[in-house]
Amino acid sequence: MAGTRVAVVTGASTGIGEAIARELAHRRWHCVLLARRADHLERIAGEIGGEWEVCDVSDRAQVDEVAGRVLERHPAIELLVNNAGVPARGSFLDVDPEVIERAIRINYLGGVWCLRAFAPALHAGAHVVNVVSVAGTVAFAPAGAYAASKHAQLAFSRSVAALLRPRGIQVHTVMPGFVETEGFPQRTKLRSPFMRRFVIEPEDVARAVVKAIERGTPEVTVPWFPYRISTLAQAVMPRIFSRLVTRRAGEHRDGG
Repeated sequence: MAGTRVAVVTGASTGIGEAIARELAHRRWHCVLLARRADHLERIAGEIGGEWEVCDVSDRAQVDEVAGRVLERHPAIELLVNNAGVPARGSFLDVDPEVIERAIRINYLGGVWCLRAFAPALHAGAHVVNVVSVAGTVAFAPAGAYAASKHAQLAFSRSVAALLRPRGIQVHTVMPGFVETEGFPQRTKLRSPFMRRFVIEPEDVARAVVKAIERGTPEVTVPWFPYRISTLAQAVMPRIFSRLVTRRAGEHRDGG
């Protein structure tokens, strides 16, 4: 496999992760797929000519063990995609505490553990992609636990971008809006006809990831409109934005 570019993709058994793996394979990347469902991983890896490892990214010991096996086969990794994520519907006052903890362990800490485990194989010219969410820039009460985990992930991504830049490793933060996936059935959860118009597919995110890598773009919002507007409104007019989303609290159930 000399000369082959190797990518590790987490959460690759379905949705955005699967779409990213397929898009990368189409562009001649050799993908190592990580997720918790062996049957899905085996099927996808067989279809794209990749490899797979069962891995729960919230389990630090398991991540280290899996990374050790992968690095024995591939001592140089050109791309790490931290994509694994779970929904966390409900407010901080009524959601099950385990939902809050699970979101933090997978959505935020999963990326931390994966970066630490695979860092020895990342060298100058490599890339790290963190699939965050617009929810990482917009606080929304009915999905507070999810938004908080994504805010943490965004801070992590920006921090490691500065940390790894001197080593010649580029970090890309990709922030999708509402995406229709197995875990996030947005078209049935969104009450607003306006917002349903902007629900995108996993393949849209996959193409945005590849484009960010090829162009060296540090942060990408997918699609730009209307989500980037919401991000700017939260930052520039937090009080007005908070009142607006409070009035519309019943229209959305979760972030992208």
